[in-house]
Amino acid sequence: MDVLEAIASRKSIRAFTDQPVPTGTVRKIIELSQRAPSGTNTQPWYVHVCTGEVRRAITDDVLALAARGEAKTYEEYGYYPQSWHDVHRDRRRGVGWGLYGLLGIKKGDREAAARQGARNFKFFDAPIGLFITTNSYLARGSWSDAGMYIQTIMLAARGFGLHTCPQAAWIQYQEPIFRHLKIPSDQVLVSGMSLGYADPHAIENTLVSDREAIENVATFHGFAED
Repeated sequence: MDVLEAIASRKSIRAFTDQPVPTGTVRKIIELSQRAPSGTNTQPWYVHVCTGEVRRAITDDVLALAARGEAKTYEEYGYYPQSWHDVHRDRRRGVGWGLYGLLGIKKGDREAAARQGARNFKFFDAPIGLFITTNSYLARGSWSDAGMYIQTIMLAARGFGLHTCPQAAWIQYQEPIFRHLKIPSDQVLVSGMSLGYADPHAIENTLVSDREAIENVATFHGFAED
């Protein structure tokens, strides 16, 4: 698969098969992703990869926290704003209702929405979970670098016929992640991610989120007219 096809075919998958991913393949994805760019080559990222019993332990503990209503807020971690401007709010709602529509979840059905949300913490049944962190003292430039690293992982995964789902939902339940993976306290969580083979029969995997027209995001300066 060439890089253009990898970019075009990458999307967030929310239902995976239980087909194992060879350890060697996971290692190769991580090795390739070390080529991600970073300011002055600081490489300000770590990736904690889990499967098997430790993956299940994280899932069990996070689901228990969620059942008790013990989620932290995104705002506590400075991850998302307290309120969204219209354009970003509308895009968030659009993809959310697109997913719920495919799954038959009606507006106001909080129980069904909560069940779907909880699937995040099962890695959508993917066999591999990843948690990408950075050092807590670093600032926005390094978070940008970590984002490029995350994107590189997702594109490399496509090269092996795998799919991913980057997951901010884990931000609200960090304690079990750090405890089970023995992540040092001087690191902070940037994102979780599911990795595996997409379930070709799952209706939710037909979702392709909208993208803005380039006229609304790109401005070209100094180019001659075609």
